Amino acid sequence: MKFHLVGIGGTGMAGLAGLLRARGDEVRGSDENLYPPMSTQLRQLGIPLMEGFRAENLDWQPDRVVIGNVCRRDHREVLAATERGLPLVSFPATLAEEFLARRHSIVVAGTHGKTTTSALLAQILVDAGRDASFLLGGLPHNFGRSFRLGDGDAFVVEGDEYDTAFFDKQPKFMHYRPRTAIVTAVEYDHADIYPSLEHVIAAFRAFVGLLPEGGTLLLGSDSRHAMALAAHTRTRVVTYGKEGDYSLGRIEAAPGGRVRFQVRRGAAQLHEFETSLYGEHNLWNAVAAIAVADGLGLSAEAIARGLYRFAGVGRRQELRGVAQGVRVIDDFAHHPTAVRETLHALRHHNERGRLIAIFEPRSATSRRNVFQEDYAEAFGSADEVVLMRPQVELPDGERLDVDRLAADLRARNQPARVAHGVDEIVEHVAGEAQPGDTVAVMSSGSFGGLVDRLLVRLGDAVTPARGDDLPAIGALLEHAGLPRQGGDERPEDFLVLRTAEGLMGCVGLERYGQAALLRSLAVSADRRGEGLGWLLAEAALDRARARGTHRVFLLTTTAADFFAQKLGFHTCDRRSVDADVARSWEFTACGPDATCMLLDLRPQ
Repeated sequence: MKFHLVGIGGTGMAGLAGLLRARGDEVRGSDENLYPPMSTQLRQLGIPLMEGFRAENLDWQPDRVVIGNVCRRDHREVLAATERGLPLVSFPATLAEEFLARRHSIVVAGTHGKTTTSALLAQILVDAGRDASFLLGGLPHNFGRSFRLGDGDAFVVEGDEYDTAFFDKQPKFMHYRPRTAIVTAVEYDHADIYPSLEHVIAAFRAFVGLLPEGGTLLLGSDSRHAMALAAHTRTRVVTYGKEGDYSLGRIEAAPGGRVRFQVRRGAAQLHEFETSLYGEHNLWNAVAAIAVADGLGLSAEAIARGLYRFAGVGRRQELRGVAQGVRVIDDFAHHPTAVRETLHALRHHNERGRLIAIFEPRSATSRRNVFQEDYAEAFGSADEVVLMRPQVELPDGERLDVDRLAADLRARNQPARVAHGVDEIVEHVAGEAQPGDTVAVMSSGSFGGLVDRLLVRLGDAVTPARGDDLPAIGALLEHAGLPRQGGDERPEDFLVLRTAEGLMGCVGLERYGQAALLRSLAVSADRRGEGLGWLLAEAALDRARARGTHRVFLLTTTAADFFAQKLGFHTCDRRSVDADVARSWEFTACGPDATCMLLDLRPQ
């Protein structure tokens, strides 16, 4: 079947496009503002993208025109499809009809934590061999895509309470046919479509009413409004939280900045788990995923393996790079509760330097004054706050007053300022940030590329590679005389040294369970001798530690002394290498003259 997606650059729409393409359908789409990571995902899938909305985008005569909820009745492609008699369908209805009708739909809903919780659950199920499908509102690093089409029964979908389309004003999650559902919390949000908290609650009541008698509803017990939903469902109710059926036990730090924690099921300990996530809110997200997986019959050991391997989600406390000793974090937080929890977690995760918060009130709710007072409290963990003046004009009686917010923060002895543009923010923060500081960039949009621009301005930034970096990585490896994997190279396996002049270095890290392979360490000839190779290798090892790697292997023909003296590697017999690493392209391509080396990262 032929599907044309209008607004294909949205997170949900791009994921749906991937699912349809994976099933074998012909997919094309259009959008006005395409930006990473979804634009990268779509191009890697080979889906034709049409920039700009035009009637002629439909000349290929699709069987269905899928409409995103950003489209109005007078949208030019909506009008063109109607004139040509092409069926209009919504994204949620298409997902339900094409993929959810014959599967066990597990819907993760709630005001906070949907993306992380659903990504955790998807990772656990896939890692346990359940071959689950999923569609998420973010990019899980383990998969590199926001979707997966498996052959198993389970389908994990992030359930959004936003409306469906101009011709269907019910919430998206009303289409998703849940058999198992999570509601993490219920708070006021989406002020553009919900006049009050009562209207939000009514939407969630309707959602839990969809669950069948043989299903399961997991409720966050620390949310009063979520718990009240138990009276509006006919299915089995399980709770998680401080007083829930599933609760947290002992929490302690683990090596590599990781967290080890216990989970109780009732009065008994279920298991001890370890994760790279940090912040109490993320531990509760993990407990929700654990509870559902436990209810689906997975062993505690299998759940622990999947959780251990979980590498996080893009734009959820995502470390986008380190430049001149400054850590730059990209986060989707925009609701005051999410802002507060994100900053609190960052404050306690890195106590060495200052925490500078940069906030763009971009969402329909955050740019309104419904949370004017709440934001003043939400930024309490930050040492300095930079506020972007909203770009969308609203009436004075509705608009968030960022000048007043900045004044309220200064009255609390927190330095705060209002900026008029991205360039102003970049220059200010680059002049203020010092080694050891953390900069948290919070926005529900692209923020004008602020994160990348700040990293480049700070200088010599080590960042995760993007899809469009692969040609430059290939050139670096070729000039360094290092072997290349060709068309099978994946950007998620690389870190790069990014400067205003382009990429000056790269390093690859491939993970195989608790082992990893360090490879493809190259620095531009113009920058050799400055210690950049050590900087890249250290960043790769930091990533390995954070993701729970125990052993890092490498092969080298000329740099054994460097890896031994600078990084602590020692030579080892190839026969001692983990089997999955030994089967990697690097080990099969390199000859017997290469020296095999190992660095043991396990706690002593």
